[in-house]
Amino acid sequence: MKTTLLIKEIYLEAFRNLGHAFVKSYFKAFSWFCFASFAIMLYAFIFRVATGFAFD
Repeated sequence: MKTTLLIKEIYLEAFRNLGHAFVKSYFKAFSWFCFASFAIMLYAFIFRVATGFAFD
């Protein structure tokens, strides 16, 4: 739980003094896109490992 709160604080601090609203919203959307892409990659890898995919 402490790690989650630390990540949340780092995320909020990153966007606190960023500047223009368009830039702020662009970087927020890009960061969520990166988090979602990482989650999809992690899911695909775990699925492949769980189903016995041969990594040759």
